[in-house]
Amino acid sequence: MFTLPAIIGSGARKRGKYNATLRLRSDVALLGMSQGARAVVEFAAGSGHQVRALILDGAPDVTHPHAPEEVPIRHFRALLRRGELDAFRREWLAHPLMRLRSLDRGVHQLLAEMIARYRGADLLGSTDDEGTLAAAPDLRHIRQPTLIISGADDLPGRTLAAQHLATLLPAAELAVIANAAHLPNLDNPSRYNELCRSFLLRHS
Repeated sequence: MFTLPAIIGSGARKRGKYNATLRLRSDVALLGMSQGARAVVEFAAGSGHQVRALILDGAPDVTHPHAPEEVPIRHFRALLRRGELDAFRREWLAHPLMRLRSLDRGVHQLLAEMIARYRGADLLGSTDDEGTLAAAPDLRHIRQPTLIISGADDLPGRTLAAQHLATLLPAAELAVIANAAHLPNLDNPSRYNELCRSFLLRHS
């Protein structure tokens, strides 16, 4: 399985690099987390013969090229360009998409460490007009089995996006993970892993 992580500045150049890497592979299962789902959907719509199955976790609205985003990309990019990396990290950790439902201190520490390692290269390497898809992908071309994962307490826009995708993709199934927000792999990892493992075994 090839995993595309949550990319804050999911610009066209970054997605292009992922697509170039994926074209070297065949018979793959793809997992796109948050903004990473954009790249997965884009690739599957154009090169579906190489893809066996898809998992879309916390996807934004990928059906419109200029859908509104919950992340203040321009503000974050400005902080980084001014060298205010610590301020950016504080704000990103406090963003609603990063809020955890888990009370486990170790999980909160893990998330803090992940953000502390993030240097914002994808944001600095993209421009203000790169954050959306050049054109909405044609979802009719995505006929592979698709698991859509949504945290029960994710942001309303992401919940609606998951429900919408489940109605548009012909072979989709929607799984809502209890006791989880936008990061179900951290909030409820046992259920998250169980869902992914079962889905991939069924479609291996």
